[in-house]
Amino acid sequence: MTPRPGDMQIPILELSRISCYLEKGSNIFSDISFTLNEGDILVLQGRSGSGKSTLLKCIAHLVMHSGEILYRGSSPQMHGIPMFRTRVMYVPQRPSLLPGGPYDFLEAITNLNAHKTLFQDNIEGSTKEISKRAFEIGEAWGIEPDLWARNWINLSGGEGQRILLAAALALNSAEVLLLDEPTSALDSETSRLVEEFLVNAIRSSTLSVKAVVWITHSPEQSRRVGTRFIFLSGGACYEREDPSPSPSPHPATPVG
Repeated sequence: MTPRPGDMQIPILELSRISCYLEKGSNIFSDISFTLNEGDILVLQGRSGSGKSTLLKCIAHLVMHSGEILYRGSSPQMHGIPMFRTRVMYVPQRPSLLPGGPYDFLEAITNLNAHKTLFQDNIEGSTKEISKRAFEIGEAWGIEPDLWARNWINLSGGEGQRILLAAALALNSAEVLLLDEPTSALDSETSRLVEEFLVNAIRSSTLSVKAVVWITHSPEQSRRVGTRFIFLSGGACYEREDPSPSPSPHPATPVG
């Protein structure tokens, strides 16, 4: 339904008081709250071990947590967890633990019920069409088509990162991408190509992605891609205008 002029737009994603614990009384973070709107590239920063990757996994419902997550105003359970993960997609930093190779991965994803339900009988959701899109995206980032037939463990870190991200984009099902340091193994030139593609993807009318949560340790990359900046520190999160590292554990106003 198209919102009427003056109506308040529902955030594409809402986090309310998300907490994750190593064990009782020992928390990684607690009471994390923020919203994500269409067009946002929210850069998530913080020291190693602050819980950035864990927070992405909480959002994707891959680890146990407390609190509430809403996608377009409804809980993941209301959407169905498999469908929710199709629309809010976590892209890990390393694909080496996945079985088989990239093409096997694409084939397995397109055979999932959630994917079939989303695309129905639309040819755009077929393995053939998705593979074609993935090869085109990958080739623009220096990935030769024959690499898709290799086993994940026989790919370099940079090859695996680019292929996994190209696959996620080619599926064209996710409205929110949760990216865990997606360019950490890439050289600066290739990293810029990936950054430009993702920034343009948010603005594209032909791709499904509407917003991104992006983990990076690079203030320079943060400035190039980010529209908002959230810093995890001391088990809490703070939103700020400047993505530069701050010596203060409380660099801005707490979110939520």
